[in-house]
Amino acid sequence: MTDMRRRAAAGLNVGDRFAISRSFSPTEIELFAQLSKDFNPVHYDQRYIDIKGLGSPIAHGLLTASLITEIGGQIGWLASSMAFRFRRPVYANELLYCEWLICSIDQRGRARAEVFVKNPKGDIVLEAETTGIIPNEPERARLQELIG
Repeated sequence: MTDMRRRAAAGLNVGDRFAISRSFSPTEIELFAQLSKDFNPVHYDQRYIDIKGLGSPIAHGLLTASLITEIGGQIGWLASSMAFRFRRPVYANELLYCEWLICSIDQRGRARAEVFVKNPKGDIVLEAETTGIIPNEPERARLQELIG
């Protein structure tokens, strides 16, 4: 977190990249179902999963997309839109790699980023575009204070 926040405090620029890796445990998938009320059986019912041909339970798409908000939160990005393309299922304990690329920033601090989430095979499981507002000078100063 500190490196991303430090970079945001210094000022975000076109071409900046941010990356994280993580997986979601079966418990986290279950907790997300409780929180979101998304009880699609592809997330927990093995018989249904077998009928669907998935092999094992899959993570919720929006849980996978939380990798995007994890980075956005660390850099102080105030999202105004997000568009997702879910390309492949994500399985419990599957290590994911998420990379942001800031593609544009206008004079008012409105920005656009492209995001790709890949599985261990390098397959894209989620591609996204997000727009938002990057931290202005007083906000960057506060980010620096939060770093300590």
